[in-house]
Amino acid sequence: MVSKYIGETEKNPEKVFARAETKNWILFFDEADALFGKRTNVQSAHDRFANQEVSYLLQRVEDYPGLLILASNFKNNLDDAFLRRFHAIIHFPLPNEEERRQLWEKSLPASLQPSADIDLRQLAGRFELTGAAILNVMQHASLRAFSRADGQLQLNDVLEGVRKELGKEEKSL
Repeated sequence: MVSKYIGETEKNPEKVFARAETKNWILFFDEADALFGKRTNVQSAHDRFANQEVSYLLQRVEDYPGLLILASNFKNNLDDAFLRRFHAIIHFPLPNEEERRQLWEKSLPASLQPSADIDLRQLAGRFELTGAAILNVMQHASLRAFSRADGQLQLNDVLEGVRKELGKEEKSL
């Protein structure tokens, strides 16, 4: 959607909006803060053009007759003018301990036998992870388990996966 050429960024979303209007589509923008970011104080020509792109999107969002959904982990990075135009803002909190336990259970592959030292309730209580992070941990741990002859899921595999996920957020175990 975003182009390095001045004026092109407006053309790309315009094609999407125009086509969506004729098809009665629901538009979904994931990682919306990248496109619908805050305007800045103009200190260069680049700033002026970036602000023009945001202003264009503000008007286009307001004129769009259909349903528009934006998703972002960084609500504070969205321009306040967009927030005023939204009919609803829905916050999805981190899963609580019981929800995390259920996520751990559901992400465990049926074909893998966990070792006796794996306690999913304890993992859920110890690590405040998102559902996506839990899935990433289990994918990592499962691949390691499948690579071994016994095919058993080991606690060390899970903990290594947790370390990797926490590392993405610059946290440690």
